[in-house]
Amino acid sequence: MRVLKLLSLCLIAGGVPGLVGAMELQPATLKAWEEYVRGAESRIQTRADTGRTFLWIDEFPERRARVLHGEIVVAPMIGKGIQSVENGLIHDWIGAAFIPNATVESLYRVLHDYNGYKEIYRPVVTDSKTLACSDQSQEFAMTWQRKVLFVNAAMEGQYLGHDIVLDARRGYNVADATKLQEIEGYGRANQRLLPPDTGKGFIWRMHSIARYQETTGGVYLELEVMALTRDIPASLAWLVNPVVNHLSMNSLTTTLRQTRQAVTQVPANPGPVATCPPRRPHTEATSSVGE
Repeated sequence: MRVLKLLSLCLIAGGVPGLVGAMELQPATLKAWEEYVRGAESRIQTRADTGRTFLWIDEFPERRARVLHGEIVVAPMIGKGIQSVENGLIHDWIGAAFIPNATVESLYRVLHDYNGYKEIYRPVVTDSKTLACSDQSQEFAMTWQRKVLFVNAAMEGQYLGHDIVLDARRGYNVADATKLQEIEGYGRANQRLLPPDTGKGFIWRMHSIARYQETTGGVYLELEVMALTRDIPASLAWLVNPVVNHLSMNSLTTTLRQTRQAVTQVPANPGPVATCPPRRPHTEATSSVGE
């Protein structure tokens, strides 16, 4: 339900193109990304409207049945999961899982434990910490890395999450990376942080949208993850795109599985939350998801 749900997808999506050298983010690429994110936020608000289908899995009964029986279902939100824009690619995938015997409180207790991300989501997340926290938003930092083919892609980032509680059982979380920097030579003595929007284009932007619904017997959790990366040269696209899509599905599946496992391990009567409050004190059914 946080930006970290994007991390494996984004590393994979940008890792292979990184083989062809450095590339800086261009203004036209960023504009296309911002327009895409606004459209995604508009879709969320529509889902929150009364009478609309709230969960993605509710669009098809067979999809909900698979999730209810323990399967983690992942699918592309656009085409085959990738949309080309000028000098870049937008990756957009969604996944769903059912967490038995969970509550909204136990889910948030895990998702707001940013200091614990490095344990919950290892080995991809190598470091994590809370930076600031209020009833309305959470700021946190993460370092993550993953080897993709011949590339050891690593990023350090700061993130902002915003909770929107619709009612006692349903809500959203919207999260963005506010600063992302590629780590050149990660793990070596001469490793260094590159300026934002430079490097090999492993990942330039991240955006995640999550929704949850508590029901009898547990909680449904859905994650839509979006990333902006550099483009794939046409000469490599036929080889790279199938690999990107396959590994993107596996990465989102793993992240949802790790989240489910962590939530099921929350004790029945846990102590105080060490980082951020587990829930907001009031609802915001009419709030804009992008605020």
